[in-house]
Amino acid sequence: MTPAAARDDQTVTPLVRSAAAWSWRLLVILAAAVVTFLLLERFAVVFVPVALAMLATALLLPAVDYLDRAGAARGGAVAFVLVLGIAVFSGILAFVVNQFIEGAPDLVDQVERSADGTRDWLIHGPAHLRADQITSATDTAVNALREHQTQLTTGALSTAGTLVEILTGALLCLFTIIFFLLGGRNIWRFVTQIVPTENRHRVYEAGAAGFHSLAGYARATTLVALVDAVAIGSGLAIMGIPLALPLASLIFLGAFIPLVGALVTGFLAVIVALLAKGLIYAAITLGLIVAVMQLEAHVLQPLVMGRAVSIHPLGVVLGLTAGSVLAGVVGALLAVPTIAFFNSFIRVLIAQDPAARNAALKDEDGPLLDARADDADRPAVME
Repeated sequence: MTPAAARDDQTVTPLVRSAAAWSWRLLVILAAAVVTFLLLERFAVVFVPVALAMLATALLLPAVDYLDRAGAARGGAVAFVLVLGIAVFSGILAFVVNQFIEGAPDLVDQVERSADGTRDWLIHGPAHLRADQITSATDTAVNALREHQTQLTTGALSTAGTLVEILTGALLCLFTIIFFLLGGRNIWRFVTQIVPTENRHRVYEAGAAGFHSLAGYARATTLVALVDAVAIGSGLAIMGIPLALPLASLIFLGAFIPLVGALVTGFLAVIVALLAKGLIYAAITLGLIVAVMQLEAHVLQPLVMGRAVSIHPLGVVLGLTAGSVLAGVVGALLAVPTIAFFNSFIRVLIAQDPAARNAALKDEDGPLLDARADDADRPAVME
């Protein structure tokens, strides 16, 4: 810096100089974040399947490791667990679809009876509407649907045009899961070769810690989703709500989006109860869902999720909101596991010593295992 520049710099108050220094650094970080997001958006067909594969690997890896330790061949264990997982997931989807198809006629009959009862109440009840007014409102709704039929058909065809991308992503996700289960640790060790030697071991440990939290999140989320589905499904069955089992299955799948997933899918049960049983049963169903959500928020989340992933509820809510705004349902699904991964990754990366690292990430299972160089022949993904 020249003497003139130094004198000019001294004329600026320290507060302004500090603010300027912070500002240009934050702008650089923001620019890097924007470029990263644009790249992820551009290569979403690659990034999303790999991210989903990482989440599925975290869920399936304990079973594969158990069979491996029991003496089974690693490849056979991967094949068995993967086929079993696909069969269970496909079975749930097939069950939901078949039950909806089989239960649709009865549901339609109940809806027709409810509609007739509602029509009679509107005519002879406190509203005292005329029959021609109700008929006019019904005809208006039908005509509006017919007028927008072209737009609806075009939207359906546009959605069908993404079938190739969905199949491509599914195959990529499947192959990625296979290779992660077979030799994920070696893959991660190869990736860390780009890091300078003096920091390579710490980056490897940070990745192992992130995956450790991701696995805990996957197991805890599955348990919470199962409890939500059993509790709500049992209540629906006791009340005699149609399609109780497929609705419970949908709630189980939706609960993998924390906080809001089970609530959103649960509203489908409220709608079915309203159409089939009336307002009172719909109100009871809504109360049941709210009660289960309170149980999840105040009991299951602190006891189960809190031990697996140390994330403040505000961080979960903000992450879900940002993920859903940026990437829709996929963003909401991946937001919390991404936060869980990088939360542990960064804490290990900036830890001053291994003792601090283990103290920061110790959970009920004990401290993380060290990622030593002599375990290169072990095929598991990460510690």
